[in-house]
Amino acid sequence: MNGVDGQGSGQARPAPRPADDWRVYRGTGEPHDGWSALPPPPPWREFGPPPAYAPADDAGGEPAPGDLERARTYRPAEHVVDLVNAALYLRRPLLVTGKAGVGKSTLAHSIAYELRLGPVLTWPVTSRSELRHGLYDYDAIGRLQETPPEAARSAERPPPGIGRYIRLGPLGTALLPRARPRVLLVDELDKGDIDLPNDLLHIFEEGDFTLPELQRLPDARSGVEVMTSDPLGRARVEGGRVRCHAFPVVVITSNAEREFPPAFLRRCVRLEIQPHSAEALAEIVATHLGEAALSRAEPIIERFLAERRRGEIATDQLLNAVQFAMAGVHVPDGTRSELIEQLLRPLDLPGST
Repeated sequence: MNGVDGQGSGQARPAPRPADDWRVYRGTGEPHDGWSALPPPPPWREFGPPPAYAPADDAGGEPAPGDLERARTYRPAEHVVDLVNAALYLRRPLLVTGKAGVGKSTLAHSIAYELRLGPVLTWPVTSRSELRHGLYDYDAIGRLQETPPEAARSAERPPPGIGRYIRLGPLGTALLPRARPRVLLVDELDKGDIDLPNDLLHIFEEGDFTLPELQRLPDARSGVEVMTSDPLGRARVEGGRVRCHAFPVVVITSNAEREFPPAFLRRCVRLEIQPHSAEALAEIVATHLGEAALSRAEPIIERFLAERRRGEIATDQLLNAVQFAMAGVHVPDGTRSELIEQLLRPLDLPGST
């Protein structure tokens, strides 16, 4: 995930929107119950009623303090808000591209916080990621080690249930049949295997997947409680199949390191977030460090913008530089200037590591 992710949009803070605004997600950083105002999904994006065993909507608990702060301070541009709402209306994944620090991953936290959809389920994709990593993991070796020999089994010591060895991944947890969806962040999909986007097509279209280990159980044992990606989370799976009721809010980030197949792209709403303007950077500084920081931040913002023309630079570097400039310690002016210069060094220039 990106560090600070910029906490801005390239535009100044949006004005409060009227109550009759069509947008369910408003980007104001104020939680509300607007999800209930969302129209029903298109017929081809309906996945059936939630079963009686649907998990509680608040099963994810509270967001981490750092994620909460990021969500509260994020202010997206108008076109970002509009495309987020288009994805919500259509129940389609949102594919977000842009340079480091523009707010790609933080956007997911902002949506979840504002619409009260619980903590974000995060799947950080790497070159070794496969679809099964996002869906679930089965610890067959652990189950074998903890299963007593047949001769030692008894009513007092039965074999352990299979559910304690199955944990749903972030994608699998997001597909549980809740009345209100969870937000799933698939972070940096372009770093994954070339086949991963195609592997996701069926999941995004059908909204379900199966667990063969559970499907092989006798019918009497088909309802199994398994672990989830939430802390201490558990959910019941019947018949070895997980099928969503409300399609999760899926935010997929990409650094545009490679192209995705057309079949994948047409199933997504695509959004490119532009780098922040000087005004937006000033707002970011004020949001995180207070209005008093702006006087010290102005020349640093100018330097940041100049360095951005030379190479890749993230907004958290700006915050680091301003914070250091405001530090209440005595540092000679020359040394302070040199350190700020290094803090603002573009990430892709030689000697920046």
